[in-house]
Amino acid sequence: MNRLPAFVRGVSVLLLATAAWARVGTLVQQAPPRTRALNNPFEGQQRAQLAGAKLFARECAACHGPDAAGKGKAPPLNLADVRQAQPGALFWVLRNGSLKRGMPSFAHLSEPQRWQIIAYLKTLKRR
Repeated sequence: MNRLPAFVRGVSVLLLATAAWARVGTLVQQAPPRTRALNNPFEGQQRAQLAGAKLFARECAACHGPDAAGKGKAPPLNLADVRQAQPGALFWVLRNGSLKRGMPSFAHLSEPQRWQIIAYLKTLKRR
C-alpha cells in the first residue's frame, strides 16, 4: 500500500522535471529572436566550409567527435536539427556557450571563424 504513494510521488517529480526541461529547451532554442535573425555571410561558400572543417577539428571534435556524431555528454551535431537551425541561433550558441550544459563559449574565435564553423556544420549529414 505504501508503494503507490511513493510511485505517484516519483512520477510527479519526473513529470515536473520534464516540464522544466521543456521550458528550457535546447541551447539553439534559447537564442534571442534578434540573434536568430542573423544570416551567415559565408553560407554556401566552399572555402568557408573547408576552413570551418579545420576549425571544427581543432575546437569542437574533442567533445563532439571527429565526425560530429557526439561523444559522451556532447550531443551529435550531424543531425537535421542542426542543419535546419537558424544560423544566428548557432552563432549565439558558439559565442555564449552554457556552463550548465558543458558547452564552452567560443568567443575567443573571431566572428568570421564562428561563421565558418557554422557553414561547415550545415554540410554535415548523419552517417
